[in-house]
Amino acid sequence: MSRIFDALQRSQSETSGQHLSTFTVATELLQAAEQKIRDAAPHGNQAPQAAPPFEDLSPSLDELQRCPVLNSSIRQQSHLVAAGKKQSLGAEKFRFLAVRLRQLRQTRPLKKILITSTVPQEGKSTVAANLACTLARRKPQKVLLLDGDLRRPTMLGQFGLGEIPGLCETLSGETSDINLYRLEDLGLWILPAGSTPENPLELMQSGKLSPLMERLAAWFDWIVIDSPPVLPLADTSVWCRQADGILLVTRKGVTEKQQLQRGLETLEKSKLLGALVNASLNAAHSDYYQRYAPADRSK
Repeated sequence: MSRIFDALQRSQSETSGQHLSTFTVATELLQAAEQKIRDAAPHGNQAPQAAPPFEDLSPSLDELQRCPVLNSSIRQQSHLVAAGKKQSLGAEKFRFLAVRLRQLRQTRPLKKILITSTVPQEGKSTVAANLACTLARRKPQKVLLLDGDLRRPTMLGQFGLGEIPGLCETLSGETSDINLYRLEDLGLWILPAGSTPENPLELMQSGKLSPLMERLAAWFDWIVIDSPPVLPLADTSVWCRQADGILLVTRKGVTEKQQLQRGLETLEKSKLLGALVNASLNAAHSDYYQRYAPADRSK
Protein backbone atom coordinates (compact mmCIF):
# COMPACT_ATOMS: atom_id res chain seq x y z
CA MET A 1 0.00 0.00 0.00
CA SER A 2 1.24 3.49 -0.76
CA ARG A 3 2.19 5.65 2.20
CA ILE A 4 -0.89 7.60 3.17
CA PHE A 5 -1.26 11.33 3.98
CA ASP A 6 -0.01 13.56 6.69
CA ALA A 7 -2.31 16.56 7.15
CA LEU A 8 -5.63 17.06 8.95
CA GLN A 9 -6.78 20.59 9.65
CA ARG A 10 -10.11 22.03 10.60
CA SER A 11 -11.66 24.97 8.89
CA GLN A 12 -14.65 25.92 10.02
CA SER A 13 -38.06 33.61 6.61
CA GLU A 14 -43.95 33.87 7.02
CA THR A 15 -46.21 35.13 4.51
CA SER A 16 -48.81 37.55 5.68
CA GLY A 17 -52.32 36.17 5.80
CA GLN A 18 -55.32 37.66 4.07
CA HIS A 19 -58.68 38.39 5.71
CA LEU A 20 -61.13 35.68 4.69
CA SER A 21 -64.60 36.55 3.38
CA THR A 22 -67.52 35.44 5.49
CA PHE A 23 -70.16 35.46 2.78
CA THR A 24 -72.67 32.69 3.17
CA VAL A 25 -72.06 31.40 -0.34
CA ALA A 26 -68.36 30.94 0.41
CA THR A 27 -69.17 29.00 3.55
CA GLU A 28 -71.53 26.73 1.66
CA LEU A 29 -68.93 26.08 -1.04
CA LEU A 30 -66.30 25.24 1.58
CA GLN A 31 -68.62 22.85 3.38
CA ALA A 32 -69.47 21.11 0.11
CA ALA A 33 -65.78 20.69 -0.74
CA GLU A 34 -65.01 19.25 2.70
CA GLN A 35 -67.89 16.80 2.37
CA LYS A 36 -66.50 15.57 -0.97
CA ILE A 37 -63.12 14.97 0.64
CA ARG A 38 -64.70 13.01 3.50
CA ASP A 39 -66.72 10.92 1.08
CA ALA A 40 -63.65 10.06 -0.97
CA ALA A 41 -61.37 9.33 1.98
CA PRO A 42 -60.78 5.79 3.36
CA HIS A 43 -63.39 4.86 5.98
CA GLY A 44 -65.24 8.05 4.95
CA ASN A 45 -63.64 10.18 7.69
CA GLN A 46 -60.31 11.56 6.51
CA ALA A 47 -58.27 12.22 3.42
CA PRO A 48 -55.36 9.89 2.70
CA GLN A 49 -51.95 11.30 3.53
CA ALA A 50 -48.86 10.79 1.45
CA ALA A 51 -46.37 8.40 2.97
CA PRO A 52 -42.99 9.94 3.89
CA PRO A 53 -40.11 8.99 1.61
CA PHE A 54 -38.68 5.52 2.26
CA GLU A 55 -41.31 4.74 4.93
CA ASP A 56 -41.39 1.17 3.66
CA LEU A 57 -37.60 1.07 3.55
CA SER A 58 -36.92 1.67 7.22
CA PRO A 59 -35.68 -1.40 9.08
CA SER A 60 -35.03 -1.11 12.78
CA LEU A 61 -31.46 -1.24 14.04
CA ASP A 62 -31.91 -4.90 14.89
CA GLU A 63 -32.97 -5.58 11.32
CA LEU A 64 -29.65 -4.25 10.09
CA GLN A 65 -28.21 -7.48 11.37
CA ARG A 66 -30.54 -9.31 8.98
CA CYS A 67 -29.28 -7.57 5.86
CA PRO A 68 -27.89 -9.91 3.21
CA VAL A 69 -24.50 -11.12 4.36
CA LEU A 70 -21.49 -11.06 2.05
CA ASN A 71 -17.91 -12.08 2.62
CA SER A 72 -15.13 -10.14 0.98
CA SER A 73 -12.51 -11.71 -1.23
CA ILE A 74 -9.50 -9.42 -0.98
CA ARG A 75 -6.61 -10.16 -3.28
CA GLN A 76 -3.08 -10.46 -1.95
CA GLN A 77 -1.93 -7.43 -3.98
CA SER A 78 -4.90 -5.33 -2.84
CA HIS A 79 -4.34 -1.89 -1.33
CA LEU A 80 -6.83 -2.66 1.47
CA VAL A 81 -4.13 -2.65 4.13
CA ALA A 82 -6.64 -2.01 6.93
CA ALA A 83 -8.17 -5.40 6.19
CA GLY A 84 -5.29 -7.56 4.96
CA LYS A 85 -2.10 -5.98 6.30
CA LYS A 86 -3.02 -4.67 9.71
CA GLN A 87 0.58 -4.41 10.94
CA SER A 88 1.75 -2.32 7.97
CA LEU A 89 2.65 1.36 8.08
CA GLY A 90 -0.32 2.15 5.81
CA ALA A 91 -2.74 0.47 8.23
CA GLU A 92 -1.22 2.42 11.11
CA LYS A 93 -1.77 5.67 9.22
CA PHE A 94 -5.44 4.85 8.82
CA ARG A 95 -5.71 4.08 12.54
CA PHE A 96 -4.22 7.52 13.19
CA LEU A 97 -6.75 9.10 10.81
CA ALA A 98 -9.60 7.35 12.63
CA VAL A 99 -8.34 8.69 15.95
CA ARG A 100 -8.20 12.24 14.58
CA LEU A 101 -11.76 11.97 13.27
CA ARG A 102 -12.99 10.78 16.66
CA GLN A 103 -11.24 13.74 18.27
CA LEU A 104 -12.86 16.18 15.85
CA ARG A 105 -16.27 14.67 16.62
CA GLN A 106 -15.91 15.82 20.22
CA THR A 107 -16.24 19.43 19.11
CA ARG A 108 -18.54 19.26 16.06
CA PRO A 109 -21.24 17.04 14.49
CA LEU A 110 -19.31 14.56 12.38
CA LYS A 111 -20.84 11.36 11.09
CA LYS A 112 -21.02 11.51 7.26
CA ILE A 113 -17.46 11.73 5.93
CA LEU A 114 -17.02 12.49 2.23
CA ILE A 115 -13.84 11.24 0.57
CA THR A 116 -13.04 12.98 -2.71
CA SER A 117 -10.12 14.10 -4.86
CA THR A 118 -9.40 16.75 -7.45
CA VAL A 119 -8.97 14.41 -10.44
CA PRO A 120 -9.19 10.64 -11.04
CA GLN A 121 -6.40 8.22 -10.11
CA GLU A 122 -5.54 9.84 -6.78
CA GLY A 123 -6.68 6.92 -4.63
CA LYS A 124 -9.86 8.28 -3.04
CA SER A 125 -11.75 4.96 -3.28
CA THR A 126 -8.88 3.08 -1.65
CA VAL A 127 -8.76 5.66 1.15
CA ALA A 128 -12.53 5.42 1.69
CA ALA A 129 -12.47 1.62 1.87
CA ASN A 130 -9.52 1.55 4.27
CA LEU A 131 -11.03 4.23 6.51
CA ALA A 132 -14.35 2.37 6.73
CA CYS A 133 -12.58 -0.89 7.62
CA THR A 134 -10.57 0.90 10.30
CA LEU A 135 -13.57 2.64 11.88
CA ALA A 136 -15.50 -0.65 11.90
CA ARG A 137 -12.89 -2.28 14.13
CA ARG A 138 -14.18 -0.33 17.15
CA LYS A 139 -17.22 -2.20 18.45
CA PRO A 140 -20.15 -1.82 18.77
CA GLN A 141 -20.13 1.14 16.39
CA LYS A 142 -21.94 0.62 13.09
CA VAL A 143 -20.11 1.78 9.98
CA LEU A 144 -21.52 2.16 6.46
CA LEU A 145 -19.37 2.41 3.35
CA LEU A 146 -21.37 4.15 0.61
CA ASP A 147 -20.23 4.09 -3.01
CA GLY A 148 -21.38 7.50 -4.25
CA ASP A 149 -19.44 7.42 -7.50
CA LEU A 150 -22.37 6.50 -9.73
CA ARG A 151 -20.41 6.99 -12.95
CA ARG A 152 -17.37 4.84 -12.19
CA PRO A 153 -18.15 2.71 -9.13
CA THR A 154 -15.21 0.67 -7.86
CA MET A 155 -16.12 -0.30 -4.31
CA LEU A 156 -17.41 -3.79 -5.09
CA GLY A 157 -14.17 -4.53 -6.88
CA GLN A 158 -12.20 -3.38 -3.85
CA PHE A 159 -13.75 -6.20 -1.84
CA GLY A 160 -13.87 -8.79 -4.61
CA LEU A 161 -17.67 -8.72 -4.87
CA GLY A 162 -19.83 -9.25 -7.95
CA GLU A 163 -22.46 -6.91 -9.36
CA ILE A 164 -25.41 -6.37 -6.98
CA PRO A 165 -28.23 -3.77 -6.76
CA GLY A 166 -27.33 -0.61 -4.90
CA LEU A 167 -27.97 3.11 -4.55
CA CYS A 168 -29.09 3.68 -8.15
CA GLU A 169 -31.79 1.02 -7.90
CA THR A 170 -32.97 2.52 -4.60
CA LEU A 171 -33.20 6.09 -5.90
CA SER A 172 -34.87 5.04 -9.15
CA GLY A 173 -37.42 2.82 -7.35
CA GLU A 174 -36.33 -0.32 -9.18
CA THR A 175 -35.99 -2.15 -5.86
CA SER A 176 -38.20 -1.98 -2.79
CA ASP A 177 -35.42 -1.76 -0.23
CA ILE A 178 -32.25 0.22 0.41
CA ASN A 179 -29.90 -2.50 -0.80
CA LEU A 180 -27.69 -2.59 2.27
CA TYR A 181 -25.30 -5.51 2.65
CA ARG A 182 -23.26 -6.62 5.62
CA LEU A 183 -19.63 -7.60 5.12
CA GLU A 184 -19.55 -10.00 8.01
CA ASP A 185 -15.82 -10.69 7.97
CA LEU A 186 -15.02 -6.97 8.17
CA GLY A 187 -17.83 -5.94 10.52
CA LEU A 188 -19.25 -3.18 8.34
CA TRP A 189 -22.14 -2.49 5.96
CA ILE A 190 -21.89 -1.43 2.34
CA LEU A 191 -24.30 0.38 0.03
CA PRO A 192 -22.87 -0.10 -3.48
CA ALA A 193 -23.56 2.25 -6.37
CA GLY A 194 -25.46 -0.36 -8.37
CA SER A 195 -26.02 -0.21 -12.11
CA THR A 196 -24.64 2.92 -13.75
CA PRO A 197 -27.60 5.15 -14.79
CA GLU A 198 -27.79 7.27 -17.95
CA ASN A 199 -28.13 10.50 -15.96
CA PRO A 200 -26.47 10.11 -12.52
CA LEU A 201 -26.79 13.78 -11.59
CA GLU A 202 -30.53 13.86 -12.35
CA LEU A 203 -31.03 10.72 -10.27
CA MET A 204 -29.17 12.24 -7.32
CA GLN A 205 -31.27 15.43 -7.59
CA SER A 206 -34.59 13.57 -7.74
CA GLY A 207 -35.41 14.53 -4.14
CA LYS A 208 -34.91 11.05 -2.69
CA LEU A 209 -31.27 11.30 -1.71
CA SER A 210 -31.64 13.66 1.27
CA PRO A 211 -34.36 11.67 3.10
CA LEU A 212 -32.41 8.50 2.41
CA MET A 213 -29.25 9.96 3.95
CA GLU A 214 -31.21 11.16 6.97
CA ARG A 215 -32.52 7.62 7.45
CA LEU A 216 -29.06 6.10 7.14
CA ALA A 217 -27.59 8.64 9.55
CA ALA A 218 -30.12 7.49 12.16
CA TRP A 219 -28.89 3.90 11.88
CA PHE A 220 -25.12 4.25 11.62
CA ASP A 221 -22.40 5.79 13.76
CA TRP A 222 -20.18 6.53 10.76
CA ILE A 223 -20.97 6.84 7.04
CA VAL A 224 -17.96 6.96 4.72
CA ILE A 225 -18.93 8.24 1.26
CA ASP A 226 -16.75 7.65 -1.78
CA SER A 227 -17.64 10.41 -4.26
CA PRO A 228 -16.45 11.30 -7.77
CA PRO A 229 -13.53 13.71 -8.17
CA VAL A 230 -14.30 17.39 -7.66
CA LEU A 231 -13.12 19.03 -10.88
CA PRO A 232 -14.61 17.14 -13.84
CA LEU A 233 -18.11 16.62 -12.47
CA ALA A 234 -20.93 18.38 -10.61
CA ASP A 235 -21.93 15.19 -8.76
CA THR A 236 -19.58 15.92 -5.88
CA SER A 237 -21.35 19.19 -5.06
CA VAL A 238 -24.49 17.17 -4.32
CA TRP A 239 -22.57 14.88 -1.99
CA CYS A 240 -20.87 17.84 -0.30
CA ARG A 241 -24.28 19.12 0.79
CA GLN A 242 -25.03 15.74 2.37
CA ALA A 243 -21.73 15.40 4.22
CA ASP A 244 -20.70 16.65 7.65
CA GLY A 245 -17.02 16.71 6.78
CA ILE A 246 -14.83 16.40 3.68
CA LEU A 247 -11.41 14.83 3.23
CA LEU A 248 -9.54 15.70 0.03
CA VAL A 249 -7.20 13.02 -1.30
CA THR A 250 -4.13 14.05 -3.29
CA ARG A 251 -1.45 11.87 -4.80
CA LYS A 252 2.23 12.55 -5.09
CA GLY A 253 3.24 12.70 -8.74
CA VAL A 254 -0.37 12.99 -9.95
CA THR A 255 -1.99 16.01 -8.30
CA GLU A 256 -0.84 19.31 -9.77
CA LYS A 257 -0.69 22.46 -7.66
CA GLN A 258 -3.13 24.32 -9.89
CA GLN A 259 -5.60 21.42 -9.77
CA LEU A 260 -5.35 21.30 -6.00
CA GLN A 261 -6.03 25.02 -5.70
CA ARG A 262 -9.08 24.76 -7.99
CA GLY A 263 -10.34 21.74 -6.06
CA LEU A 264 -10.04 23.54 -2.72
CA GLU A 265 -11.94 26.53 -4.13
CA THR A 266 -14.93 24.34 -5.04
CA LEU A 267 -15.27 22.79 -1.57
CA GLU A 268 -17.19 24.28 1.33
CA LYS A 269 -14.49 25.54 3.68
CA SER A 270 -16.51 24.95 6.86
CA LYS A 271 -16.76 21.24 6.00
CA LEU A 272 -13.19 20.70 4.82
CA LEU A 273 -11.39 18.65 7.45
CA GLY A 274 -8.04 18.40 5.69
CA ALA A 275 -6.02 16.71 2.98
CA LEU A 276 -4.46 13.28 2.62
CA VAL A 277 -1.24 12.86 0.68
CA ASN A 278 -1.33 9.46 -1.01
CA ALA A 279 1.78 7.65 -2.31
CA SER A 280 4.15 9.66 -0.13
CA LEU A 281 7.40 7.70 0.03
CA ASN A 282 9.46 8.07 3.18
CA ALA A 283 11.82 5.13 3.39
CA ALA A 284 13.40 6.09 6.69
CA HIS A 285 10.05 6.38 8.43
CA SER A 286 8.91 3.13 6.86
CA ASP A 287 12.01 1.23 8.02
CA TYR A 288 11.62 2.61 11.54
CA TYR A 289 8.01 1.50 11.73
CA GLN A 290 8.86 -1.99 10.49
CA ARG A 291 11.46 -2.34 13.27
CA TYR A 292 9.06 -0.96 15.87
CA ALA A 293 5.95 -2.92 14.83
CA PRO A 294 5.10 -6.18 16.67
CA ALA A 295 6.50 -9.35 15.24
CA ASP A 296 4.27 -11.44 12.98
CA ARG A 297 3.32 -14.43 15.16
CA SER A 298 1.62 -16.24 12.28
CA LYS A 299 4.97 -17.37 10.83
